[in-house]
Amino acid sequence: MFRPKSTLEQWRIFQAVVEYGGYAQAAEQLNKSQSALNHAVAKLQQTLGVALLEVRGRKAFLTEEGQVFLRRAKLLTQQMEELELLAHNIHQGWEAQLTLAVELVHPRPLLNRALQLYYPQSRATQLQLLDTVLTGSMEAISEGTADLVITGTVPRGHIGEPLTEITLLPVCHPQHPLASEPELNLDLLSHHLQIVIRDTGKQPKELGGWLKSDQRWTVNNFHEAIGIMLSGLGFAWVPLHLVEQLIAQGRLHRLNLLEHATRKFYTYLVQPNPGQLGPSGQKLLEALRESHRAEGSAVSHPVKAETGDAG
Repeated sequence: MFRPKSTLEQWRIFQAVVEYGGYAQAAEQLNKSQSALNHAVAKLQQTLGVALLEVRGRKAFLTEEGQVFLRRAKLLTQQMEELELLAHNIHQGWEAQLTLAVELVHPRPLLNRALQLYYPQSRATQLQLLDTVLTGSMEAISEGTADLVITGTVPRGHIGEPLTEITLLPVCHPQHPLASEPELNLDLLSHHLQIVIRDTGKQPKELGGWLKSDQRWTVNNFHEAIGIMLSGLGFAWVPLHLVEQLIAQGRLHRLNLLEHATRKFYTYLVQPNPGQLGPSGQKLLEALRESHRAEGSAVSHPVKAETGDAG
């Protein structure tokens, strides 16, 4: 196992001598004797076999090699500060890691705004973001595999805070045969290729969406589905916020269904284990709430038990 010959204190002193412009200045800032600093840097250079500093008059100047080592020394001291801060935070009950599961239909700009609010307060907590769909979102809640979950379905026994309304609508390519139909019924749709999003659950169930087509292709996310439709193949129910601009540009066509032309539901914020959410989790929770309040998209009342599906 590797054992370093130099010490962190030697690197800290070397960095201070450079930053403060000399041994005397650094000694005053570090509250150490100048001779102690001279000895530490001399010992460091002797150990490395590399000249880091050269003294001209009363000032110390970096050598070319010293410039390279200084950059690495700054990274070293920064990492040590972060390591000790992490230990301090954990000692205070601050989570080292959080997992946020997000239903794929949820608008990412709202999520990203929340992450911007959370980051300055995160204290180096490692955040894992999981994309989930349908049963996968429910499993993240029921199994407690995520600290916070944004879902389209609230399982029984849990409370969900409504975040934003989602509108799903059926679309296809403007040149697709379905696009030329002035009015469509669901029976006609069943004879055409439908693009659906894969349920991320370990035991996926067909919980929502119209899934009666004779032929279905399953993809991982809405962007893959949109890409396939832009090539002229299939139709899919997709969130309005993802395709509104493409429809306006004439690159995708909204299908004219006689019934069930749109599907609307809310996404909800759920705490699988509210009593176990630590300080960092609470900061993330508040950031998510604030982000959606700023958008003006949330409704005021929590929902318990099961709600609408997530598409």
